[in-house]
Amino acid sequence: MATSNDLLIKQQSVIEFLAAEGCSAANIHARRKAVYGEMCISDCAVRKWVRIFKGEDLSETILRDRKRSRRPLSASDTAHREKVDCMIRAN
Repeated sequence: MATSNDLLIKQQSVIEFLAAEGCSAANIHARRKAVYGEMCISDCAVRKWVRIFKGEDLSETILRDRKRSRRPLSASDTAHREKVDCMIRAN
């Protein structure tokens, strides 16, 4: 089964393709709604992606998130585990 991120990337790809063909955002949303049903992203999100795809060189558009600095998803690494283990054993 596809994850929500996989489904989002698939839908963005469809938006990119249909925007390149010249379809309107409303038409793209209606067509995707018929296929994806409740899993379809909102009309507002479709319009945002159409603006992005029409404003950029389509060959340069990247659908996946770019790396950016932020808090790590997990703070669990060997050094932290060892520190916590020592604290627990000391108690």
